[in-house]
Amino acid sequence: MSMKKFTKRATDKNTFKDLGGFISFCSDFLSFISDPDNIQAEIVSQNENQYRFLQYKRDGSFQVTRPFNSNLLISADTFKQSANEFLKTIKSAKTSATTEISSREIINTVTYTLQQSVGLALDALPAGKSNKVRKLNGDMFEHLIRMILETAGVSCRAGVVQVPVLIDGEEAFSMSYQHDLIVEQKDVVKLIGSVKTSSKDRIDKIFVDKFLYNKLTSSNVPHIAIFLNDVQRKKTRRENEYGISSTFLPGHFKGYTVKLNPLDGVYYCDIRPNMQTEAVLKDHIRTFDNLIIDDIWKFLK
Repeated sequence: MSMKKFTKRATDKNTFKDLGGFISFCSDFLSFISDPDNIQAEIVSQNENQYRFLQYKRDGSFQVTRPFNSNLLISADTFKQSANEFLKTIKSAKTSATTEISSREIINTVTYTLQQSVGLALDALPAGKSNKVRKLNGDMFEHLIRMILETAGVSCRAGVVQVPVLIDGEEAFSMSYQHDLIVEQKDVVKLIGSVKTSSKDRIDKIFVDKFLYNKLTSSNVPHIAIFLNDVQRKKTRRENEYGISSTFLPGHFKGYTVKLNPLDGVYYCDIRPNMQTEAVLKDHIRTFDNLIIDDIWKFLK
């Protein structure tokens, strides 16, 4: 199979109708890139060596991909076993929360690998289609997260929430809010989520959305954010060398958390080191497995 066939599959949303579609695509893609004859080069990031880039051959327009964390991207040899364990773990999360580190890690690594296989395949499209790549990749991540939650037993959707505005105790009018993730029980909104591949250019809106929604409704509906990662490619001073830079804004996150309102959960598949060590950040940011194993069920009580 050529790289062009993978990009064609990746741009067809029918490929990803369910989790099985994601798993099938990912398995095929990992097998393809594991063969050195199919790839022009694998490039090691100069500043954080666990991050890598692929450069495709002519059938991938010689494009250099987004960075991926080689510690999280599962190899073709072990992906099938990991995917089976992943499905088993999320299907049982509601009734038997696991404390095993390996089972929790599998949630992060498989979710990361499923999504990055899509992103890496889309990176083979010509440079002029970068906006299309970003939109498709973002849509697929939202779709993936909702399917994971649904497989775990959480009824959720994307769409519009009508927010009533009360004046003197009566509804005067309503406002429409579009959200990536809406979890409801008996038509009552229990959780609102923002699902993005990174927090770049989005972090401010997520905090303000919570503030406005709860202010307008006089409620305390939990608001969470789910991110894949917060790294991007950067060129180093030397030609043909690449590194990575962080797209996370810790000052903004801390400021909104302390002075506006904290989010009820922030989750990453590829968590940055400072999120685990810095004050405020380490208390409010966790890996994605914590949502699936623990927190989502607390929100729904």
